[in-house]
Amino acid sequence: MSQEKTARAASIKQPAPVKIVMVQDVFQVGDIKNNADKIIASAIEAGQQGADLVVFPELALVGYPPEDLLHRQGFLQQVKRESLRIQQTLKENPDNVGVVYGLPYEHAGKLYNAALYLSDGVVKQFCFKQSLPNYSVFDEVRYFVAGNESVIIDVKGHRIGLLICEDVWRADCVQQSKEHGAQAIIVINASPFHLNKHSERVAILQDHARRFELPLLYLNMTGGQDELVFDGDSLAVNRQAELVVRAKLFEADRIEIMFDGEDISSSHPMEAQASSEAVTYKALVTGVRDFVHQNGFSGVVIGLSGGVDSALTLAIAVDALGAENVEAVMMPSRYTADMSLQDAEAEAELLGVKYDVVAIEGVFNSFLDTLAPVFAGAPADTTEENIQARCRGLLLMAISNKKGRMVLTTGNKSEMAVGYATLYGDMCGGFAPIKDVCKTLVYKLCRYRNSVSPVIPERVLTRPPTAELREDQCDQDSLPDYAVLDRILELSVEQDKPIDEIVAEGIDRETVLQVITMVQRNEHKRRQSAPGIRITRRAFGRDRRYPITSGYRRK
Repeated sequence: MSQEKTARAASIKQPAPVKIVMVQDVFQVGDIKNNADKIIASAIEAGQQGADLVVFPELALVGYPPEDLLHRQGFLQQVKRESLRIQQTLKENPDNVGVVYGLPYEHAGKLYNAALYLSDGVVKQFCFKQSLPNYSVFDEVRYFVAGNESVIIDVKGHRIGLLICEDVWRADCVQQSKEHGAQAIIVINASPFHLNKHSERVAILQDHARRFELPLLYLNMTGGQDELVFDGDSLAVNRQAELVVRAKLFEADRIEIMFDGEDISSSHPMEAQASSEAVTYKALVTGVRDFVHQNGFSGVVIGLSGGVDSALTLAIAVDALGAENVEAVMMPSRYTADMSLQDAEAEAELLGVKYDVVAIEGVFNSFLDTLAPVFAGAPADTTEENIQARCRGLLLMAISNKKGRMVLTTGNKSEMAVGYATLYGDMCGGFAPIKDVCKTLVYKLCRYRNSVSPVIPERVLTRPPTAELREDQCDQDSLPDYAVLDRILELSVEQDKPIDEIVAEGIDRETVLQVITMVQRNEHKRRQSAPGIRITRRAFGRDRRYPITSGYRRK
């Protein structure tokens, strides 16, 4: 290049750095007006503080996942009205802030998962999601049509690519943005939590940053929605693939990032890396808090047994809702040990909740007397055990009806998998906080919670687990050791491994066959169970859909 051209290039004024604000927040499904209010208020506030671009998560206007609400014309019409209100309100605002937010958008008779870019309250561009996930908990192909091109927005002379959630997992979408002139990429997300999700996100962003020499900004929502919980964990990596910023976990947060046309920087505090147990526990607390509050309940009631599962559930509930909104009930029978009564009372006292003891002996005897003519000559078996569990379920639901408090069930994933639970008994309730938590993880979470403050007596964590529905009962009378059981379930349920591969890990074949048979036989129970928080890659519920009636059995 000649000296004249060099001088001319140097004299061209480079665009000033842009201040980008990513708003990580809760956007409740179907609460369109309040979601719009949140977008307006956050955008105006950020504009007043000098932001050039304010970004909101995927489908922020309607929440995620809206599911079959998208089939209702009244729902889509409200989306249009509220989107217009956002545009009109921001157009009247003097701060000239650019805004990106996600919404379902109808165009030419087709519905898209879209991002809308406003500048001065005027719609400049739409970005349509190109990669529609149709696996696990996702079924976007049911509702949306896929876009087919990347979109570049101009923010004060800087060219920024827009992608939506799944798009960033595809290298071709990132490459297309780069080829279209993107100097940086923003991806808006509604990405549910599961164990180790953070490391997966960082890895894919860093891989793209290295390959395409672009900074990437990743915005996620937070909060619970039915079985799903969104962890936030919004991130940004620079051109060198270094993690520049990480938002809070499971909390609303606002991240300010400066982009100078080449790279990004941020003075936002970096969220510290927490242990797996700490993150999982926070996910469970968030899921319980939002499910109970968003469904209009004043609080919850929990049946305490003196065992580890109900102890963990009680701690989660108190941390989510406050002790004043949690009620515990111990319902002893003739088989309840004194230590169970003592430990349940200690748990309630340590957590400061209202605690009642309601014995089921009289109710149980009444059922037995009533059924005696029908059961004449038949030996006692699991029928009598299940009657006890159903007595307890009846009492808990009565308290729920009378006091307007939701019943939280206390069953874990290991029990749900093999049917070690009673329909209309201990499965009674509106929400199952630890439904996707295997038994071995239950103990780890209890240890973690006790490291914060002691709330679960040590004896609860060391005594052999028991349902206490007959004399000298122990879980391992009916089930393999939980460490073995949970490993089989991880390989079979979560990873779909064939029997031979599970056995190759050194697990007894007969034990593997026993567990898999139990899982297959108990689909009808799981289908009738309360929804629970998903924390693994495959939970029982929306992302594991097996028929109840089937002639198929894995041999």
